[in-house]
Amino acid sequence: MYIAEHEWAAPAAATPPGRAAANPGRPAANANLAPNSDVGKTLTLYRRLAAGEPDAATRAEAANFLREHLARSWGSQSLPEAPQDLAAWMTANAEAVAAKYSLYLERRAAGGSRRFFNNRAHALYFLRSVAPTKLVDGAWLYGLLPHWRNGRFDDLVRTYVEELGEGAADKNHVLLYRKLLARYNLDPLDDLPDELHVQGLIQLALGWNAEEFLPEVIGFNLGYEQLPLHLLVSAYELNELGLDPYYFTLHVTVDNGDTGHAQRACQAALATLPRIGDPSAYWQRVRNGSRLADAGLGTVDVIDGFRIEDEVVRILSNKSGAGRGAHSDYCSVAGRKVNDWLSQPDQIPDFLAALQQAGWIKLGEPVEQSRFWGLLQGERAEMFGVFSGYELQVIHDWIRGEASADGQPFTERDAPGGKPRRASFRAQARLAAARGLSAPMPGEGDPTELLDPDLQSLTEQLPRLPDAQQMALLVKAMSPAQHWTPAGLYATRLFWERVRS
Repeated sequence: MYIAEHEWAAPAAATPPGRAAANPGRPAANANLAPNSDVGKTLTLYRRLAAGEPDAATRAEAANFLREHLARSWGSQSLPEAPQDLAAWMTANAEAVAAKYSLYLERRAAGGSRRFFNNRAHALYFLRSVAPTKLVDGAWLYGLLPHWRNGRFDDLVRTYVEELGEGAADKNHVLLYRKLLARYNLDPLDDLPDELHVQGLIQLALGWNAEEFLPEVIGFNLGYEQLPLHLLVSAYELNELGLDPYYFTLHVTVDNGDTGHAQRACQAALATLPRIGDPSAYWQRVRNGSRLADAGLGTVDVIDGFRIEDEVVRILSNKSGAGRGAHSDYCSVAGRKVNDWLSQPDQIPDFLAALQQAGWIKLGEPVEQSRFWGLLQGERAEMFGVFSGYELQVIHDWIRGEASADGQPFTERDAPGGKPRRASFRAQARLAAARGLSAPMPGEGDPTELLDPDLQSLTEQLPRLPDAQQMALLVKAMSPAQHWTPAGLYATRLFWERVRS
Protein backbone atom coordinates (compact mmCIF):
# COMPACT_ATOMS: atom_id res chain seq x y z
CA MET A 1 0.00 0.00 0.00
CA TYR A 2 1.28 3.48 -0.74
CA ILE A 3 1.93 5.61 2.29
CA ALA A 4 0.12 8.93 2.32
CA GLU A 5 1.73 12.18 3.40
CA HIS A 6 -0.28 12.31 6.62
CA GLU A 7 0.93 8.83 7.59
CA TRP A 8 4.51 9.90 8.07
CA ALA A 9 5.36 13.50 7.41
CA ALA A 10 8.72 13.32 9.20
CA PRO A 11 10.67 10.05 9.32
CA ALA A 12 12.84 11.31 12.16
CA ALA A 13 9.94 12.03 14.49
CA ALA A 14 9.84 9.89 17.60
CA THR A 15 6.06 9.52 17.68
CA PRO A 16 4.45 10.28 14.31
CA PRO A 17 0.72 10.83 14.04
CA GLY A 18 -1.25 7.71 13.18
CA ARG A 19 -3.50 7.68 10.15
CA ALA A 20 -6.51 7.35 12.41
CA ALA A 21 -6.07 10.93 13.56
CA ALA A 22 -6.56 12.20 10.01
CA ASN A 23 -9.39 9.85 9.14
CA PRO A 24 -12.51 10.03 11.32
CA GLY A 25 -13.97 6.97 9.57
CA ARG A 26 -11.09 4.73 10.62
CA PRO A 27 -11.06 2.85 13.95
CA ALA A 28 -8.48 4.40 16.24
CA ALA A 29 -5.24 2.49 16.70
CA ASN A 30 -4.82 1.46 20.31
CA ALA A 31 -3.11 -1.08 22.47
CA ASN A 32 -5.98 -3.54 22.61
CA LEU A 33 -7.29 -3.13 19.03
CA ALA A 34 -10.79 -3.24 20.48
CA PRO A 35 -13.40 -4.76 18.15
CA ASN A 36 -16.04 -2.49 16.63
CA SER A 37 -19.80 -2.73 17.07
CA ASP A 38 -19.99 -5.43 14.39
CA VAL A 39 -17.75 -7.69 16.42
CA GLY A 40 -17.13 -10.98 14.69
CA LYS A 41 -18.92 -10.10 11.44
CA THR A 42 -15.78 -9.06 9.59
CA LEU A 43 -13.85 -12.10 10.75
CA THR A 44 -16.70 -14.47 9.89
CA LEU A 45 -17.09 -13.10 6.37
CA TYR A 46 -13.32 -13.06 5.89
CA ARG A 47 -13.12 -16.75 6.77
CA ARG A 48 -15.98 -17.68 4.47
CA LEU A 49 -14.39 -15.90 1.50
CA ALA A 50 -10.92 -17.27 2.26
CA ALA A 51 -12.09 -20.87 2.69
CA GLY A 52 -13.12 -21.51 -0.91
CA GLU A 53 -15.52 -20.48 -3.65
CA PRO A 54 -18.38 -18.59 -1.95
CA ASP A 55 -22.04 -19.05 -2.78
CA ALA A 56 -24.19 -16.26 -4.22
CA ALA A 57 -25.42 -15.09 -0.82
CA THR A 58 -21.87 -14.78 0.54
CA ARG A 59 -20.76 -12.85 -2.55
CA ALA A 60 -23.70 -10.49 -2.12
CA GLU A 61 -22.77 -9.94 1.52
CA ALA A 62 -19.20 -9.18 0.45
CA ALA A 63 -20.47 -6.73 -2.17
CA ASN A 64 -22.48 -4.91 0.49
CA PHE A 65 -19.37 -4.75 2.65
CA LEU A 66 -17.54 -3.05 -0.23
CA ARG A 67 -20.37 -0.55 -0.76
CA GLU A 68 -20.29 0.38 2.92
CA HIS A 69 -16.56 1.01 2.83
CA LEU A 70 -16.69 2.89 -0.45
CA ALA A 71 -19.15 5.26 1.23
CA ARG A 72 -16.63 6.04 3.95
CA SER A 73 -13.73 8.46 3.72
CA TRP A 74 -10.51 6.44 3.85
CA GLY A 75 -7.54 8.74 3.68
CA SER A 76 -7.13 11.67 1.34
CA GLN A 77 -7.75 11.35 -2.38
CA SER A 78 -4.47 10.46 -3.99
CA LEU A 79 -5.14 9.64 -7.62
CA PRO A 80 -5.04 12.55 -10.08
CA GLU A 81 -8.28 13.95 -11.46
CA ALA A 82 -7.31 12.99 -14.99
CA PRO A 83 -5.97 9.54 -15.95
CA GLN A 84 -3.36 11.02 -18.28
CA ASP A 85 -1.58 12.35 -15.19
CA LEU A 86 -1.00 8.85 -13.76
CA ALA A 87 2.62 8.58 -14.83
CA ALA A 88 3.52 11.87 -13.13
CA TRP A 89 1.56 10.79 -10.04
CA MET A 90 3.46 7.51 -9.80
CA THR A 91 6.81 9.24 -10.29
CA ALA A 92 6.05 11.88 -7.65
CA ASN A 93 5.01 9.19 -5.16
CA ALA A 94 8.18 7.16 -5.80
CA GLU A 95 10.39 10.22 -5.43
CA ALA A 96 8.68 11.24 -2.18
CA VAL A 97 9.13 7.76 -0.72
CA ALA A 98 12.77 7.65 -1.81
CA ALA A 99 13.44 11.04 -0.21
CA LYS A 100 11.86 10.02 3.09
CA TYR A 101 13.71 6.72 3.11
CA SER A 102 16.97 8.58 2.48
CA LEU A 103 16.28 10.77 5.51
CA TYR A 104 15.55 7.65 7.54
CA LEU A 105 18.86 6.06 6.52
CA GLU A 106 20.75 9.25 7.32
CA ARG A 107 19.19 9.36 10.78
CA ARG A 108 20.05 5.72 11.42
CA ALA A 109 23.62 6.20 10.20
CA ALA A 110 23.91 9.08 12.67
CA GLY A 111 23.00 6.73 15.51
CA GLY A 112 19.24 7.19 15.57
CA SER A 113 17.04 4.46 16.98
CA ARG A 114 14.73 2.24 14.98
CA ARG A 115 11.60 4.00 13.74
CA PHE A 116 9.22 1.05 13.92
CA PHE A 117 10.24 -1.74 16.29
CA ASN A 118 11.30 -1.25 19.89
CA ASN A 119 12.47 -4.84 20.20
CA ARG A 120 12.11 -8.29 18.69
CA ALA A 121 8.71 -8.88 20.31
CA HIS A 122 7.37 -5.70 18.71
CA ALA A 123 8.46 -6.88 15.27
CA LEU A 124 6.93 -10.33 15.78
CA TYR A 125 3.70 -8.70 16.95
CA PHE A 126 3.63 -6.75 13.70
CA LEU A 127 4.22 -9.86 11.58
CA ARG A 128 1.38 -11.62 13.35
CA SER A 129 -1.04 -8.69 13.27
CA VAL A 130 -0.78 -8.06 9.52
CA ALA A 131 -1.11 -11.76 8.68
CA PRO A 132 -4.82 -11.58 7.72
CA THR A 133 -3.86 -9.19 4.92
CA LYS A 134 -0.67 -10.96 3.86
CA LEU A 135 -2.39 -14.37 3.70
CA VAL A 136 -4.69 -13.15 0.90
CA ASP A 137 -2.02 -11.23 -1.01
CA GLY A 138 -3.16 -10.55 -4.58
CA ALA A 139 -6.73 -11.75 -3.97
CA TRP A 140 -8.28 -8.54 -5.34
CA LEU A 141 -7.25 -9.54 -8.89
CA TYR A 142 -8.50 -13.12 -8.82
CA GLY A 143 -11.87 -12.31 -10.40
CA LEU A 144 -10.17 -11.17 -13.61
CA LEU A 145 -8.47 -14.51 -14.16
CA PRO A 146 -11.44 -16.10 -16.01
CA HIS A 147 -11.20 -13.17 -18.46
CA TRP A 148 -7.58 -13.83 -19.36
CA ARG A 149 -8.39 -13.76 -23.09
CA ASN A 150 -9.16 -10.02 -22.87
CA GLY A 151 -5.88 -8.34 -23.81
CA ARG A 152 -6.83 -5.24 -21.81
CA PHE A 153 -6.34 -7.31 -18.65
CA ASP A 154 -2.88 -8.62 -19.58
CA ASP A 155 -1.03 -6.54 -17.00
CA LEU A 156 -3.50 -7.45 -14.25
CA VAL A 157 -3.45 -11.18 -15.00
CA ARG A 158 0.34 -11.11 -15.08
CA THR A 159 0.43 -9.28 -11.75
CA TYR A 160 -1.80 -11.92 -10.15
CA VAL A 161 0.33 -14.75 -11.51
CA GLU A 162 3.46 -13.06 -10.16
CA GLU A 163 1.80 -12.70 -6.74
CA LEU A 164 1.49 -16.48 -6.99
CA GLY A 165 5.19 -16.78 -7.81
CA GLU A 166 4.35 -18.16 -11.28
CA GLY A 167 3.84 -21.48 -9.52
CA ALA A 168 7.20 -21.55 -7.71
CA ALA A 169 6.86 -22.36 -4.01
CA ASP A 170 9.76 -20.11 -3.06
CA LYS A 171 8.14 -17.09 -4.73
CA ASN A 172 4.44 -17.54 -3.95
CA HIS A 173 3.71 -14.60 -1.65
CA VAL A 174 1.10 -16.30 0.51
CA LEU A 175 3.15 -19.46 0.94
CA LEU A 176 6.18 -17.36 1.89
CA TYR A 177 4.18 -15.62 4.59
CA ARG A 178 2.73 -18.87 5.90
CA LYS A 179 6.29 -20.18 6.22
CA LEU A 180 7.30 -16.97 8.00
CA LEU A 181 4.50 -17.37 10.54
CA ALA A 182 5.45 -20.99 11.17
CA ARG A 183 9.14 -20.16 11.46
CA TYR A 184 8.57 -17.77 14.35
CA ASN A 185 5.66 -19.64 16.00
CA LEU A 186 3.23 -16.82 15.27
CA ASP A 187 0.18 -18.98 14.66
CA PRO A 188 -2.62 -19.70 15.42
CA LEU A 189 -4.25 -16.40 14.49
CA ASP A 190 -7.81 -17.06 15.58
CA ASP A 191 -7.64 -14.52 18.41
CA LEU A 192 -6.86 -11.55 16.17
CA PRO A 193 -9.62 -8.89 16.33
CA ASP A 194 -11.99 -7.86 13.56
CA GLU A 195 -10.13 -4.66 12.67
CA LEU A 196 -7.11 -6.61 11.52
CA HIS A 197 -9.25 -8.46 8.96
CA VAL A 198 -10.80 -5.41 7.27
CA GLN A 199 -8.10 -4.90 4.64
CA GLY A 200 -7.89 -8.60 3.82
CA LEU A 201 -11.67 -8.81 3.57
CA ILE A 202 -11.73 -5.90 1.12
CA GLN A 203 -9.22 -7.70 -1.07
CA LEU A 204 -11.21 -10.94 -0.97
CA ALA A 205 -14.51 -9.14 -1.60
CA LEU A 206 -13.06 -7.40 -4.66
CA GLY A 207 -11.65 -10.66 -5.97
CA TRP A 208 -14.98 -12.50 -5.70
CA ASN A 209 -17.00 -9.58 -7.13
CA ALA A 210 -14.69 -8.29 -9.86
CA GLU A 211 -17.35 -8.11 -12.56
CA GLU A 212 -19.51 -5.75 -10.50
CA PHE A 213 -16.60 -3.72 -9.15
CA LEU A 214 -14.16 -3.65 -12.07
CA PRO A 215 -13.29 0.09 -11.77
CA GLU A 216 -12.77 -0.30 -8.03
CA VAL A 217 -10.49 -3.31 -8.60
CA ILE A 218 -8.43 -1.23 -11.04
CA GLY A 219 -8.26 1.65 -8.56
CA PHE A 220 -7.41 -0.55 -5.59
CA ASN A 221 -4.61 -2.11 -7.61
CA LEU A 222 -3.26 1.36 -8.40
CA GLY A 223 -3.22 2.40 -4.76
CA TYR A 224 -1.95 -0.86 -3.31
CA GLU A 225 0.87 -1.59 -5.72
CA GLN A 226 2.78 1.66 -5.28
CA LEU A 227 6.00 1.16 -3.31
CA PRO A 228 5.34 2.31 0.28
CA LEU A 229 7.79 3.79 2.73
CA HIS A 230 6.76 1.41 5.49
CA LEU A 231 7.77 -1.57 3.36
CA LEU A 232 11.35 -0.29 3.05
CA VAL A 233 11.65 0.54 6.74
CA SER A 234 10.07 -2.75 7.84
CA ALA A 235 12.49 -4.78 5.72
CA TYR A 236 15.47 -2.83 7.08
CA GLU A 237 14.49 -3.19 10.73
CA LEU A 238 13.40 -6.83 10.52
CA ASN A 239 16.80 -7.72 9.12
CA GLU A 240 18.47 -5.64 11.84
CA LEU A 241 16.62 -7.66 14.47
CA GLY A 242 17.67 -10.96 12.91
CA LEU A 243 14.22 -11.71 11.49
CA ASP A 244 13.89 -12.93 7.91
CA PRO A 245 12.96 -9.90 5.74
CA TYR A 246 12.67 -11.81 2.44
CA TYR A 247 8.89 -11.48 2.08
CA PHE A 248 9.24 -7.70 2.37
CA THR A 249 12.36 -7.28 0.23
CA LEU A 250 10.64 -9.33 -2.47
CA HIS A 251 7.83 -6.78 -2.54
CA VAL A 252 10.30 -3.92 -2.73
CA THR A 253 11.59 -5.34 -6.00
CA VAL A 254 8.34 -6.50 -7.61
CA ASP A 255 6.50 -3.24 -6.87
CA ASN A 256 9.05 -1.03 -8.61
CA GLY A 257 7.87 1.79 -10.86
CA ASP A 258 9.94 0.78 -13.90
CA THR A 259 8.97 -2.75 -14.86
CA GLY A 260 7.18 -3.83 -11.68
CA HIS A 261 3.63 -3.90 -10.39
CA ALA A 262 3.45 -0.15 -9.78
CA GLN A 263 4.11 0.55 -13.45
CA ARG A 264 1.77 -2.22 -14.61
CA ALA A 265 -0.99 -0.89 -12.40
CA CYS A 266 -0.84 2.43 -14.26
CA GLN A 267 -0.70 0.69 -17.64
CA ALA A 268 -3.71 -1.44 -16.73
CA ALA A 269 -5.72 1.58 -15.59
CA LEU A 270 -5.16 3.29 -18.93
CA ALA A 271 -5.76 0.11 -20.92
CA THR A 272 -9.16 -0.48 -19.32
CA LEU A 273 -10.52 3.07 -19.69
CA PRO A 274 -13.78 3.05 -21.69
CA ARG A 275 -13.37 4.11 -25.33
CA ILE A 276 -17.08 4.54 -25.94
CA GLY A 277 -18.92 7.35 -24.19
CA ASP A 278 -17.71 9.51 -21.31
CA PRO A 279 -15.06 7.76 -19.16
CA SER A 280 -15.30 10.34 -16.34
CA ALA A 281 -17.79 8.34 -14.24
CA TYR A 282 -15.66 5.22 -14.66
CA TRP A 283 -12.52 7.11 -13.64
CA GLN A 284 -14.22 8.48 -10.55
CA ARG A 285 -15.02 4.91 -9.49
CA VAL A 286 -11.36 4.04 -10.09
CA ARG A 287 -10.35 6.89 -7.81
CA ASN A 288 -12.79 5.76 -5.13
CA GLY A 289 -11.45 2.21 -5.38
CA SER A 290 -7.91 3.41 -4.80
CA ARG A 291 -8.97 4.73 -1.39
CA LEU A 292 -9.93 1.23 -0.31
CA ALA A 293 -6.21 0.48 -0.22
CA ASP A 294 -6.09 2.71 2.86
CA ALA A 295 -9.05 1.11 4.65
CA GLY A 296 -8.82 -0.59 8.00
CA LEU A 297 -5.85 -0.54 10.33
CA GLY A 298 -2.73 0.00 8.27
CA THR A 299 0.87 -0.95 8.90
CA VAL A 300 1.74 2.19 10.85
CA ASP A 301 -1.46 1.95 12.89
CA VAL A 302 -0.63 -1.61 13.94
CA ILE A 303 2.97 -0.81 14.82
CA ASP A 304 2.10 2.32 16.81
CA GLY A 305 -0.64 0.43 18.66
CA PHE A 306 1.76 -2.03 20.29
CA ARG A 307 1.98 -1.88 24.09
CA ILE A 308 4.06 -4.76 25.37
CA GLU A 309 2.47 -4.99 28.81
CA ASP A 310 -0.99 -5.15 27.24
CA GLU A 311 0.23 -7.97 25.01
CA VAL A 312 1.57 -9.84 28.05
CA VAL A 313 -1.82 -9.46 29.72
CA ARG A 314 -3.59 -10.71 26.58
CA ILE A 315 -1.31 -13.75 26.36
CA LEU A 316 -1.76 -14.71 30.01
CA SER A 317 -5.49 -14.08 29.85
CA ASN A 318 -5.74 -16.50 26.93
CA LYS A 319 -3.81 -19.09 28.93
CA SER A 320 -5.88 -18.65 32.08
CA GLY A 321 -8.67 -20.94 30.90
CA ALA A 322 -6.33 -23.90 30.53
CA GLY A 323 -4.20 -23.05 33.55
CA ARG A 324 -6.75 -22.30 36.24
CA GLY A 325 -7.22 -25.94 37.16
CA ALA A 326 -3.71 -27.16 36.50
CA HIS A 327 -1.90 -25.82 39.59
CA SER A 328 -1.55 -27.57 42.92
CA ASP A 329 -3.11 -26.14 46.06
CA TYR A 330 0.28 -25.17 47.47
CA CYS A 331 0.93 -22.83 44.50
CA SER A 332 0.04 -19.35 45.78
CA VAL A 333 1.01 -15.73 45.21
CA ALA A 334 0.17 -12.89 47.63
CA GLY A 335 -1.89 -15.23 49.75
CA ARG A 336 -4.08 -16.42 46.89
CA LYS A 337 -3.87 -19.73 45.08
CA VAL A 338 -2.72 -19.49 41.47
CA ASN A 339 -5.85 -21.33 40.34
CA ASP A 340 -7.87 -18.56 41.99
CA TRP A 341 -5.85 -15.84 40.25
CA LEU A 342 -6.46 -17.52 36.91
CA SER A 343 -10.17 -18.14 37.49
CA GLN A 344 -11.09 -14.88 35.74
CA PRO A 345 -9.03 -13.32 32.92
CA ASP A 346 -9.71 -9.78 34.13
CA GLN A 347 -7.60 -10.52 37.23
CA ILE A 348 -4.42 -11.01 35.19
CA PRO A 349 -3.12 -7.40 35.57
CA ASP A 350 -3.41 -7.71 39.36
CA PHE A 351 -1.79 -11.15 39.22
CA LEU A 352 1.21 -9.72 37.34
CA ALA A 353 1.47 -6.90 39.86
CA ALA A 354 1.45 -9.44 42.69
CA LEU A 355 4.18 -11.48 40.99
CA GLN A 356 6.31 -8.34 40.76
CA GLN A 357 5.69 -7.38 44.37
CA ALA A 358 6.62 -10.89 45.49
CA GLY A 359 9.87 -10.73 43.51
CA TRP A 360 8.92 -13.43 41.02
CA ILE A 361 9.25 -10.90 38.20
CA LYS A 362 11.98 -8.26 38.24
CA LEU A 363 11.31 -5.77 35.48
CA GLY A 364 14.32 -4.12 33.93
CA GLU A 365 16.66 -6.92 34.99
CA PRO A 366 18.07 -9.91 33.06
CA VAL A 367 15.38 -12.57 32.74
CA GLU A 368 17.51 -15.08 34.66
CA GLN A 369 16.89 -13.01 37.78
CA SER A 370 13.13 -13.50 37.52
CA ARG A 371 11.94 -16.71 39.12
CA PHE A 372 8.86 -16.61 36.88
CA TRP A 373 11.07 -16.87 33.77
CA GLY A 374 12.74 -19.93 35.27
CA LEU A 375 9.35 -21.63 35.22
CA LEU A 376 9.13 -21.04 31.47
CA GLN A 377 12.71 -21.70 30.32
CA GLY A 378 15.61 -23.56 31.86
CA GLU A 379 16.73 -26.96 33.02
CA ARG A 380 13.82 -27.36 35.45
CA ALA A 381 11.14 -25.28 33.77
CA GLU A 382 7.87 -26.61 35.20
CA MET A 383 5.88 -24.67 32.57
CA PHE A 384 8.03 -25.62 29.58
CA GLY A 385 5.89 -25.85 26.45
CA VAL A 386 2.97 -23.83 27.81
CA PHE A 387 3.87 -20.73 25.79
CA SER A 388 4.69 -20.46 22.10
CA GLY A 389 7.95 -19.00 20.86
CA TYR A 390 6.24 -15.70 20.11
CA GLU A 391 4.66 -15.54 23.55
CA LEU A 392 7.97 -16.29 25.23
CA GLN A 393 9.65 -13.51 23.27
CA VAL A 394 7.00 -11.03 24.41
CA ILE A 395 7.40 -12.01 28.07
CA HIS A 396 11.20 -12.02 27.70
CA ASP A 397 11.30 -8.51 26.25
CA TRP A 398 8.74 -7.18 28.74
CA ILE A 399 10.85 -8.34 31.66
CA ARG A 400 14.09 -6.97 30.20
CA GLY A 401 12.55 -3.56 29.50
CA GLU A 402 14.72 -1.04 27.69
CA ALA A 403 17.55 -3.56 27.39
CA SER A 404 15.40 -5.54 24.95
CA ALA A 405 16.15 -2.91 22.31
CA ASP A 406 19.20 -5.04 21.44
CA GLY A 407 16.84 -7.48 19.73
CA GLN A 408 18.10 -10.52 21.61
CA PRO A 409 16.08 -13.71 20.98
CA PHE A 410 14.85 -15.41 24.13
CA THR A 411 16.65 -18.62 23.13
CA GLU A 412 20.09 -17.01 23.51
CA ARG A 413 21.89 -16.02 26.67
CA ASP A 414 23.07 -12.48 27.18
CA ALA A 415 26.05 -11.78 24.97
CA PRO A 416 29.09 -9.89 26.30
CA GLY A 417 28.45 -6.18 26.33
CA GLY A 418 24.70 -6.73 25.89
CA LYS A 419 24.99 -7.21 22.14
CA PRO A 420 23.22 -10.05 20.34
CA ARG A 421 25.69 -12.63 19.09
CA ARG A 422 23.78 -13.65 15.94
CA ALA A 423 24.48 -12.23 12.48
CA SER A 424 21.75 -10.61 10.37
CA PHE A 425 20.05 -12.68 7.71
CA ARG A 426 21.99 -10.89 4.99
CA ALA A 427 25.24 -11.57 6.81
CA GLN A 428 24.28 -15.21 7.19
CA ALA A 429 23.58 -15.43 3.46
CA ARG A 430 26.94 -13.87 2.61
CA LEU A 431 28.69 -16.30 4.93
CA ALA A 432 26.89 -19.26 3.37
CA ALA A 433 27.83 -18.06 -0.12
CA ALA A 434 31.46 -17.71 0.91
CA ARG A 435 31.42 -21.32 2.09
CA GLY A 436 29.88 -22.50 -1.15
CA LEU A 437 26.52 -23.19 0.45
CA SER A 438 23.10 -22.12 -0.73
CA ALA A 439 20.47 -21.04 1.77
CA PRO A 440 17.39 -23.27 1.42
CA MET A 441 14.18 -21.53 0.45
CA PRO A 442 10.84 -22.56 1.95
CA GLY A 443 8.82 -24.98 -0.13
CA GLU A 444 11.54 -25.79 -2.67
CA GLY A 445 10.90 -28.62 -5.08
CA ASP A 446 8.46 -29.69 -7.76
CA PRO A 447 4.91 -29.59 -6.32
CA THR A 448 3.98 -32.64 -8.40
CA GLU A 449 6.32 -34.68 -6.20
CA LEU A 450 4.24 -33.97 -3.10
CA LEU A 451 1.47 -36.20 -1.80
CA ASP A 452 -1.73 -34.16 -1.98
CA PRO A 453 -5.32 -35.29 -2.70
CA ASP A 454 -6.23 -32.11 -4.60
CA LEU A 455 -3.13 -32.40 -6.75
CA GLN A 456 -3.94 -36.02 -7.52
CA SER A 457 -7.51 -35.10 -8.47
CA LEU A 458 -6.32 -32.21 -10.64
CA THR A 459 -3.81 -34.29 -12.59
CA GLU A 460 -6.41 -37.02 -13.13
CA GLN A 461 -9.16 -34.67 -14.33
CA LEU A 462 -7.22 -32.38 -16.68
CA PRO A 463 -6.45 -34.91 -19.48
CA ARG A 464 -10.15 -35.87 -19.72
CA LEU A 465 -11.41 -32.30 -20.24
CA PRO A 466 -11.59 -30.09 -23.36
CA ASP A 467 -9.28 -27.07 -23.42
CA ALA A 468 -11.82 -24.52 -22.18
CA GLN A 469 -12.80 -26.66 -19.20
CA GLN A 470 -9.16 -27.34 -18.44
CA MET A 471 -8.49 -23.61 -18.14
CA ALA A 472 -11.59 -23.19 -15.96
CA LEU A 473 -10.33 -25.94 -13.64
CA LEU A 474 -6.87 -24.35 -13.47
CA VAL A 475 -8.42 -20.98 -12.62
CA LYS A 476 -10.45 -22.61 -9.84
CA ALA A 477 -7.28 -24.13 -8.36
CA MET A 478 -5.64 -20.67 -8.42
CA SER A 479 -8.21 -19.13 -6.07
CA PRO A 480 -7.07 -17.28 -2.91
CA ALA A 481 -7.98 -20.36 -0.88
CA GLN A 482 -5.86 -22.79 -2.87
CA HIS A 483 -3.16 -21.22 -5.05
CA TRP A 484 -0.47 -21.74 -2.39
CA THR A 485 -1.12 -25.50 -2.12
CA PRO A 486 0.66 -28.13 -4.26
CA ALA A 487 -2.38 -28.27 -6.55
CA GLY A 488 -2.53 -24.48 -6.81
CA LEU A 489 1.19 -24.17 -7.59
CA TYR A 490 0.90 -26.81 -10.29
CA ALA A 491 -2.20 -25.14 -11.74
CA THR A 492 -0.46 -21.76 -11.80
CA ARG A 493 2.46 -23.14 -13.78
CA LEU A 494 0.20 -24.80 -16.35
CA PHE A 495 -2.07 -21.76 -16.62
CA TRP A 496 0.83 -19.38 -17.19
CA GLU A 497 2.44 -21.64 -19.77
CA ARG A 498 -0.80 -21.76 -21.76
CA VAL A 499 -1.50 -18.02 -21.49
CA ARG A 500 1.97 -17.20 -22.81
CA SER A 501 1.94 -19.81 -25.60
